[in-house]
Amino acid sequence: MQLGLIGLGKMGGNMRERIRRAGHTVVGYDRNPEVSDVGSLTELVERLEAPRTIWVMVPAGAATQSVVDELGDLLQPGDVVVDGGNSRWTDDEQHAEELGAKGIGFVDAGVSGGVWGLENGYALMVGGDKEHVERLQPVFEALKPEGPYGYVHAGKVGAGHFSKMVHNGIEYAMMQAYAEGWELLEAVDSVTDVREVFRSWQEGTVIRSWLLDLAVNALDQDEHLDKLRGYAEDSGEGRWTVEAAIDNSVPLPAITASLFARFASRQDDSPQMKMVAALRNQFGGHAVEPKE
Repeated sequence: MQLGLIGLGKMGGNMRERIRRAGHTVVGYDRNPEVSDVGSLTELVERLEAPRTIWVMVPAGAATQSVVDELGDLLQPGDVVVDGGNSRWTDDEQHAEELGAKGIGFVDAGVSGGVWGLENGYALMVGGDKEHVERLQPVFEALKPEGPYGYVHAGKVGAGHFSKMVHNGIEYAMMQAYAEGWELLEAVDSVTDVREVFRSWQEGTVIRSWLLDLAVNALDQDEHLDKLRGYAEDSGEGRWTVEAAIDNSVPLPAITASLFARFASRQDDSPQMKMVAALRNQFGGHAVEPKE
């Protein structure tokens, strides 16, 4: 099938390649002309046969709103827009209403896989009407990992990004637990090889995970994380998860504490945040701040 893809950064560029490898036609647009297939959104729309499907991979908020607004003027009834970025689920509801008034479908897709997704596949959490989701099934099959898992039609519009938001909240808490354990091991004199302790957990333990594997990768590159400053950003989804928990009276003590720990990292050089920063760099290619 044909797909228009807007936003060819770390995630979008690799997604374009993975979909093409599956035999589909992808026309990509990016503000960077060196990676873009076309010179404008207008040209992108003109290159696709109706009914068109366009996947948006740009930052949440104003950037996504701008693209949705422009697509609303360029597309025709029967076309479908997919937001695969990290938009807030309430924005999805607004975008679906705005585009739906013009006869344009809308699907939200929470995408997890980071810089490893090109080879390993992407976990996809999708929200939207059944008819729109089914139309996109060939693209979802191309992007997801091999095997029966890694894709879910989570519910109506907004459900995909809400599910991805909760996924990221859990990720915050898991990274925080590894980081706290690493700092405690580093703090005692009796443990002389913390990196190898982490490595020993990779097989046969109840805490083995891909994040643990990435922690070992980070320690192999910088055994005591001496090259990193203990500072970790948050993408915004951790905040949204805590806000949603408050709105729904659901206690999230671990996720909330992990979010606040990131705030604390911006006040001092936190050893725990060195590990969190290293993990974010490993799985998502997120920037780290070198130690001065």
